[in-house]
Amino acid sequence: MLRVQGAAGFGLFLLLAGCGALDVLDRASAPLEVFELRPPEIDGAAGASRPLDVIVELPVASGSIATDRIMIRPDPLRAQYLPDARWADPVPQMVQTLMVRSLGDSAALRYVGRSPLGVGGDYAVLTEIIGFHAEAFAAEGAQVEIELLVRLVRESDAAVVSTRRIKAAAEAPSTDSPALAAAFDRAVRTALGDFVGWVLGAVRTSS
Repeated sequence: MLRVQGAAGFGLFLLLAGCGALDVLDRASAPLEVFELRPPEIDGAAGASRPLDVIVELPVASGSIATDRIMIRPDPLRAQYLPDARWADPVPQMVQTLMVRSLGDSAALRYVGRSPLGVGGDYAVLTEIIGFHAEAFAAEGAQVEIELLVRLVRESDAAVVSTRRIKAAAEAPSTDSPALAAAFDRAVRTALGDFVGWVLGAVRTSS
């Protein structure tokens, strides 16, 4: 009799283990939302084109930011991530792509890219991503915070031509993935509009 109960118990264990495995598989097969951000609309006829090449280096960021996960802070000391949503690329690569596209859309420079066409470019953009997250300190909604520390370096003598700290924020009505992604999109477009104006102004002044 004891052996029968033991077998029944073992069978129950296998059943529960199987349920757990199925639960994991169900969660793994749940649809994952992937979001892409857009560059700002840049007026390509805003100024005369200059025969200069600008290289946008891959931004650096802390480990909590350098990921494809969407960060949301429940308080200033904790970093959490949306469980079922991702960026299309890790944040540094995404920001680099948006910077290149934004400067290129200005049509104010001969070449903008991630690497030089020849031996080297005229200027390099070095970026540190200080903030790229949503803050949900209140009971409802969230605020997206973007903060970039950007340096423009002249390649000929490695001189720092200009440094700028760029900040942008946008409100999200909720912490749902689409609402947060839309707020990130607005904040990034504001930040990159500022970035393009600053780069072109610094290039005009130093060249």
